[in-house]
Amino acid sequence: MAKVAFIGLGVMGYPMAGHLKVKGGHEVAVYNRTFAKAEKWAAEFGGAAFRTPAEATKDADFVFTCVGNDDDLRAVTTGKDGVFDGMKPGAILIDNTTASAEVARELDAAARERGFAFIDAPVSGGQAGAENGVLTVMCGGDEATFATAKPIIDAYSRMIGLMGPAGAGQLTKMVNQICIAGLVQGLAEGVHFGKKAGLDMEAVIDVISKGAAGSWQMENRHKTMITGKYDFGFAIDWMRKDLDIVLSEARRNGAKLPVTALVDQFYGDVQEMGGNRWDTSSLLARLERK
Repeated sequence: MAKVAFIGLGVMGYPMAGHLKVKGGHEVAVYNRTFAKAEKWAAEFGGAAFRTPAEATKDADFVFTCVGNDDDLRAVTTGKDGVFDGMKPGAILIDNTTASAEVARELDAAARERGFAFIDAPVSGGQAGAENGVLTVMCGGDEATFATAKPIIDAYSRMIGLMGPAGAGQLTKMVNQICIAGLVQGLAEGVHFGKKAGLDMEAVIDVISKGAAGSWQMENRHKTMITGKYDFGFAIDWMRKDLDIVLSEARRNGAKLPVTALVDQFYGDVQEMGGNRWDTSSLLARLERK
């Protein structure tokens, strides 16, 4: 059993912290910007709720952060009453936020200066993956820190990989989002075409999902796409935040991402349709709008 602090109890962090307590068997302290949410978590799982990140982090061996973006991450780490004000020397900060590689390297350097260790560890698998404890975790950091942290991360994951030094986890998550963006647009176009052609799309998907066209998105989203329901996963607002990070990094490293940039614009169209909280498969709604 380890002493763990978890900072950020959103749709991902709330169940992830729960797995650390229940499946991992760790002593868990939590902080959330809305204190009532932290109190609710503590009542449900039997941990302790605190009013600042620094208080939650005191004496923790491992500190997890899972917040919205780079600015949120800086606020809860190096900001006033942030985790760096409470962490003890030798503790490990594991950041599950999807953020930039730049802020990951920044926090790694700041942690080293203070005698802490840092791993950027963005996740894939969505809310369902977090709730079921089967997330894929992409890590950046040194091998010794990763080896120490991996058994703790195991509590909410199905796959964990060390991708390279600090920032490599975030870069790997960017590759993940690039692949998903093009895939979902292709699936949306395929479903749209099939419906226009008068095909029974359930029958079509049943066949092609067993071949080279098959994917997680096809298997898990085709039924709701066919029926025009888009409240089942990763929201458009979140995807556009991620793609903004991707496209910013591409401008820095010179990568050419024409399809990703185009799909990002398509997601902007869905937002204009009022679909900010629809899941990413709602690209189909854009094609079917009257």
